[in-house]
Amino acid sequence: MTITESNDNELRQLIFEKEKVIVKFVDEACNLCKALAPSFSSFSANPAYSDITFVRMNASENPVSSREVKMTGTPFFASYRNGTLVECGIVSSEEGIIAMLLKLK
Repeated sequence: MTITESNDNELRQLIFEKEKVIVKFVDEACNLCKALAPSFSSFSANPAYSDITFVRMNASENPVSSREVKMTGTPFFASYRNGTLVECGIVSSEEGIIAMLLKLK
């Protein structure tokens, strides 16, 4: 599976079209965002998570979505099931991403 690049307009539609969605909000200046990129990419290709749609969004370019999840910094993750926010927050490790993915399963 690939990672979908999205924006404020597309995300709203996406979370209602797909049953399970995880969004990574990033900032170009965020070194931790860059450090977690390979893990996020690896999880998106892992068959164990094939039922989850992986999305990446630039936090500064998408203020509506950032406000909706009350983003407090980056890398910030949000997970949705059937259009409803399940969990959100700053995630600073691969283990944190895995924990969010397991809650979506």
